[in-house]
Amino acid sequence: MRFKRIGFLLMIIAVAALFSACSNSRPLLYDVSVSLDTISPNADGIDDVTRFSYKLSRSADLSIYLIDDAGEKHYFRDARRRSTGSYRVDFGGVVDGAMLPDGQYTWVVEAVDDAGQSARVDGTLTLQNADTTRPEFQGFSVYPQEFTPNRDGINDRVTINYYLTKKADVQVYLIAPDGETRYPIEEKERDVEPGDPGFHTYDYEGGVDLGAEPPPDGTYIIRAEAVDTVGNRTVVTDTLTIAEGGVPRADILGGTVDFYNPATGDKVVPLGQTIAFTLTVENFGDVPIRTIGPGSGAHYASEENFNTLGFPQSSGVWRVGIDFEGNPSYAYPYRWAVGNLDELEQRTINGNTEYYLMPGQRAIVTGTIQLNDVPLGNKDAVYFWAGLIHEDVAIDAFNDHVDPTPINIGF
Repeated sequence: MRFKRIGFLLMIIAVAALFSACSNSRPLLYDVSVSLDTISPNADGIDDVTRFSYKLSRSADLSIYLIDDAGEKHYFRDARRRSTGSYRVDFGGVVDGAMLPDGQYTWVVEAVDDAGQSARVDGTLTLQNADTTRPEFQGFSVYPQEFTPNRDGINDRVTINYYLTKKADVQVYLIAPDGETRYPIEEKERDVEPGDPGFHTYDYEGGVDLGAEPPPDGTYIIRAEAVDTVGNRTVVTDTLTIAEGGVPRADILGGTVDFYNPATGDKVVPLGQTIAFTLTVENFGDVPIRTIGPGSGAHYASEENFNTLGFPQSSGVWRVGIDFEGNPSYAYPYRWAVGNLDELEQRTINGNTEYYLMPGQRAIVTGTIQLNDVPLGNKDAVYFWAGLIHEDVAIDAFNDHVDPTPINIGF
């Protein structure tokens, strides 16, 4: 039994030696050919590409390049590592994202093995009627270049515009500061289809509109890349800084509101008298929330609203609103800033003073309404409630219709 095993091992060694001898007897690079020696790479479907075929008898670094009339080398493959075997690769005239111009070239397939031995096979290749026109991004622009995706209505969105000169496959994306992570940016639907010549625009908000966290703060590269049907490639880049990004989160603390008659302290408010409220707003998110007046403590007559007080709706701001049962106008006609303006952080942006409730900050909000014309119907009590409104964005369910309280309306 022992002799049989030894014999079997000797046979394996002999076969391996024979295979090695056969391999070494072959040239490093052999059976090299091209399928067409003339191509017209213009995407008409006729002779657009030629195929390089070759075999390697052992592992090597493999290069394929073309030499033009001036002696310049144009590398299609540059020292690519290849193991023993057969290979085929199609070539359509494009090197480094650009179509080579018409002309006659010397093609070279070259291999260098681990021992430094090299082999080379060459021939001629003619390009004619080649499409050398690259797609261009004319007027490429990114605005603003400092982006704060936090839904406060200021620099919340980035607009990317360009005019594409030629039909191409286009990709636009952010490259993170690590140089590797990418965030694709979708094109905004317009009359011009994606990839068609014409004006294109992108509207990027970092995913915040869907309730997702935006990319981390930092300086990013916006990269746009266009590749036409023959492989001509154009790349443009710009920079974009992301700051204070995140999903804003705030609520009426405890979901409680204190409604009362400030003259008596009870919940009976005769017509012509005033109802008051007190509540607390908390920013429990990671980004500041913007607000506008009127400030805490402002007074309304019931026939007034935030527009008549000179504070119309403003996209992205947060305000406390009060509404009541039977209100004949739009929701939450009485609105206040989410705190005393003097106690909020003030910032000058685009020449305007903006007010922010900072992450983790709480603010007490108060206000009064003189009840001159509240509709009663056949009821003696009318329900009042509060809301925390993110204007032109949303009212979260837990911030809508908060703590409805019956107020007895006396005469």
